[in-house]
Amino acid sequence: MILVTGGTGLVGSHLLYALARNEDKIRAIYRKGSDVSAVASMFSGSTEDRVRFDAIEWVEADITEVPALSDAFRDVTRVYHAAALISFDPSDYNLLKKINSEGTANVVNQCLVHDVEKLCYVSSVATLGSSIKGALITEDTHWNTESENNVYAITKYGAEMEVWRGSQEGLEVVIVNPGIVLGIPPGKKGWMQGSGRIFREAYGGIRYYTYGVTGYVAVNDVVAAMIALMKSDVKNERFILVGDNLSFKEVLTMASVSVGRGVPEKEAPEWVFAWLWRLDWLRSKLTGKKRKLSKLMAASATVKSPYSNTKIKEELGVEFRPVAETIAVTGKAFLATVTK
Repeated sequence: MILVTGGTGLVGSHLLYALARNEDKIRAIYRKGSDVSAVASMFSGSTEDRVRFDAIEWVEADITEVPALSDAFRDVTRVYHAAALISFDPSDYNLLKKINSEGTANVVNQCLVHDVEKLCYVSSVATLGSSIKGALITEDTHWNTESENNVYAITKYGAEMEVWRGSQEGLEVVIVNPGIVLGIPPGKKGWMQGSGRIFREAYGGIRYYTYGVTGYVAVNDVVAAMIALMKSDVKNERFILVGDNLSFKEVLTMASVSVGRGVPEKEAPEWVFAWLWRLDWLRSKLTGKKRKLSKLMAASATVKSPYSNTKIKEELGVEFRPVAETIAVTGKAFLATVTK
């Protein structure tokens, strides 16, 4: 039996689709209020797909609540842990810690208690160190605890420490560190969060860009690498999953074109972000609404952080599709959604 956490998210839903085509017994956990029907829509392409979706065993459980989680681990042999909270708002730190760090500790503990054979944890490139003078960041570029790190990265790093703890206690693990994951999200709400917001914002019109650089990857490539790693003899290793390193200008331009909008034409200088995050902080204090732009998010907009995908290519021969192709397909899907 395979268990998938975070099955209603971008990576989790695509992972379930891929697994359902080749595996007999799959169990997916979901939090109360999650939209399982949105995942079902991804299986609506054929009668065979609908049958595959119906074969998935859905269990209501929260990774922060041990009793229900323990029940979900019954007869499980392999676990894909993709559940996480994504937020860069400092006020969300305690919730991020509870879900990302403590929730992962619970998953690891259940793997050990139930003699799970192997765990694949979906982390992030955010847990890796910074680039020095534009050099490629690799799996050996270590996290600097003395650097000013955002709250999401801190809690994902804490989650990784729990996974490595599990490996020291006899659990076979693999960690994947994807860049910004692009792809068609499950349901309309998916366009309101994560990378789906890139296309929503592009559709509304984006005027400004920056030359900051980071890694991007297609969700299908992330899923393929995860499954390949779980089927391999590889254990207790981490792998960066990045298809292309692109500037924010390049990505915003391609996303705008994909949804039929004009491309951003003005560069936003660094000093603008220095003012914007302060204004956003003030807005949050006065209105009580969540932050949209933290100090560290503003700083990252102009930082160049390129990542190497050499390790996964050499280990398993993985090839990544061009990010431009994924953006074009995803933008077309977004348009189909908003015009319904």
